[in-house]
Amino acid sequence: MSMFNIFNVSGSAASAQSQRLNVVASNLANADTVAGPDGQAYKARQVVFQTELMGSVGAAGVRVSTIQEDQTQGRRVHDPKHPGADAEGYVTYSNVNPVEEMVNMISASRSYQNNVEVMNTAKSLLLKTLQLGQ
Repeated sequence: MSMFNIFNVSGSAASAQSQRLNVVASNLANADTVAGPDGQAYKARQVVFQTELMGSVGAAGVRVSTIQEDQTQGRRVHDPKHPGADAEGYVTYSNVNPVEEMVNMISASRSYQNNVEVMNTAKSLLLKTLQLGQ
């Protein structure tokens, strides 16, 4: 694998983790929302990654193939005085688990940082290789 392919592979992973961080941020922002006018509460979204060939033999990166909605039921709280309560007096909240989302955020952030570090290391190696000829 060429040293330049390292940038493609790490770049694709950093881009995928960036999208994952955006989805996590959206989930966290909607963690305590209630059902909207359509009666449907916000559903947590999860990023699904897929391997992507990078052109040369043995080089594979990653890309976001889909962003899926979690179909589990959101929590229901009995609060008949709430303006969003249904006919039975229940309020439906989103199915976002803030603890799980924080773990996803830390994982995605560290993965992003690792890929940036790989690109920085490859850059340093290429610069040192160029300095050999001086």
